[in-house]
This record gives sequence, C-alpha cells and structure tokens, in this order.
Amino acid sequence: MNRRALILTASAAALAGCAPLRQRPDLAALGFRGPRITDEGFVSFDGAKLGLMRWLPAGEPAWVVVGLHGMNDYSNAYHLAAAWWAERGVATYALDIRGFGRSPERGVWAPTDLVLEDVRALVAAVRERHPGAKLALAGVSMGGALAIAAMASDDPPPVDKLMLFAPAVWGWSNQPLPNRLSLWVTAHTVGQWMVKPPDWLARHVMASDNVDELRRMGRDPLMIWGARSDAIYGLVGLMERAWRSTGVIKVPTAWFYGANDQIIPRAPTVEAAARLKPGAKTAYYARGYHLLLIDRQAERVWSDAEAFLRDSAAPWPPSGAPPIPSSVAAMTALDPRRPRKAAQRSGL
Repeated sequence: MNRRALILTASAAALAGCAPLRQRPDLAALGFRGPRITDEGFVSFDGAKLGLMRWLPAGEPAWVVVGLHGMNDYSNAYHLAAAWWAERGVATYALDIRGFGRSPERGVWAPTDLVLEDVRALVAAVRERHPGAKLALAGVSMGGALAIAAMASDDPPPVDKLMLFAPAVWGWSNQPLPNRLSLWVTAHTVGQWMVKPPDWLARHVMASDNVDELRRMGRDPLMIWGARSDAIYGLVGLMERAWRSTGVIKVPTAWFYGANDQIIPRAPTVEAAARLKPGAKTAYYARGYHLLLIDRQAERVWSDAEAFLRDSAAPWPPSGAPPIPSSVAAMTALDPRRPRKAAQRSGL
C-alpha cells in the first residue's frame, strides 16, 4: 500500500470513529412511577421532563390532536390552529421534542427511535386522560416526518388518524451530492459547528406569508436559529426514513401541502405522497406556504383538518383545495401564470 493510500485509509477510519453527538435516554431516572402529564409538561418513559402545551375545549373533547412541531420550533407551532380547534371541541396536546423548546439538551439531536418512544408514551398518557375521545397524531415539517416514522414503525402509537402538514421528506435520496458529502464530513468531524442560513437566503426564502407571525417567532426565546451540523445530519436521516415509509401507514391519513413551499421540495413530496395507501386524502393549497398552520390563509387548513377528523358527509376538503398533483409537472401546470408583460420584463 503506498503512502497516500495509507493516509486515506487511516483518515477514513478516524472519521468513522467520530460519531455525531446524539441524546440518550435518561437512564438515571429509571424506576420512576411512569410517564404522565403534569402541570409543567410531560414526564416521558425514561423520566425525562419534556415541554408540553395544551389547548382544551370547554367540555370533554370528541377528538384530541397530539402535535409534533418542526425543526428548531417547539409546541407553540400549534397555537393558532389549536386555539381555533378548541373553540370547536377539539383538544390539542403539543410536545416539545427532545432538543427543542423547553425539553432537555436544547440543540442536540435526539435519535428518531428515542423520540418515537416519547410519542408512544404521550399518546398513551393522552388516551388515559381522555378515554372517550378519538386521537389523531399530527406533524408539521420535521414533526410530520416523525409522525410518518411513528405510524410506519413496527409499534405505531394507537391513534385513529394521521395529519401531515408539509412533512419533511427531503432525505438523502433527494439531496444533491455536495450536500450529502458536506453533511457527512461536518457531522462526523465538527458536529458542534452551528450552521446558520445566510442573510440572502432569509431574504429570498419565505416559510410563510404571515409576516407578523414570522416576526413573533423571531422574538421568541424558545425558538432556535441555526442548527448544529450533526443535528442537520440527523434531520436528513429522519427525512429519508419518512420519504421511504409512507406506503406502510395503515391509519386514515391527510397530507396538506402548499404550492409556495420553499422549504420541502415538490419532487420528494409528490413521490412520498404517491406511496400512501388508497383512500388517503391530500390537499394542495395555491396560496399555501411551508408553515401552513400560520399562513394568512391558515383557517382554510384548520377547517379542512377538522373536517377530516369528523368524517363530514360533505365533500372533502371544505376549502375546495385540489389533491396534491401526481407529478411536479402537474403541480407546475397549476401555478398561477405571470402576466405577459412581467415575463417579458424579466427576460423569460
């Protein structure tokens, strides 16, 4: 073996031994009296104290939503939708996923299977608290990927329905090669390195058209801005798992996606949604962005979600939104066309 090959082999071995930092169960807390909802939050299966928000109707709910938030967000992602649902008799319990909000080891990625144990424990606790209600698991973006992984697992939580709001399905299979290489190297060498979006990206990529809500989020101290490189690596792995596994989900599912989503690309969304079992419902919003639950047209999404839960006899969705198209080309065909003069001015 020549000198260069020896150096490369040694370097590869060293890199392989540098695993990204991951959270682990709080084994020291084993022996406690079990998962439970408290006034302060949720005590999970291993005794870890996780953040939890709840919005409850005046009476006992017929439906309860267990909500999972997106990357760098926390349970408050549901504050507008959940308050609206509560006025209509639907309760919501939204979790601060490990590493986010008020939950432990803020900013450090928790392995998917560890988080899924939290989800199973929370669903069980909510069922115990509301024995007469039906339950739906809901996920926004990263939370949608977690919800897919949970319901596609060998031990899915006992919920009656699944709601996915722009789920994050942009995994390794759909990432450009430079992304894959740089993420692997940085996660395994400088996993603690904080990746922050450049200013130009923040100016040109909108997560929602609700500017007031985006500003509120920007002032919220529980939000995380930027992410460790090993957390991004973990997220992409989760998105790959979700992208591949939609076809084995057994419960009734509704998938909501916006035509203006600049975060999760169209191609993996179309591919993953197409794998859903026959009978699954999808809705495609011409004025929807990535954060569908806070958009200016969000009430249409909230209403469609409520109608999905209640199995209304009226045609679904009540908003009239079409289903997610079967191809990116079909999506593009639905996009509003720019006026002829504007196209000419742009040189197109």
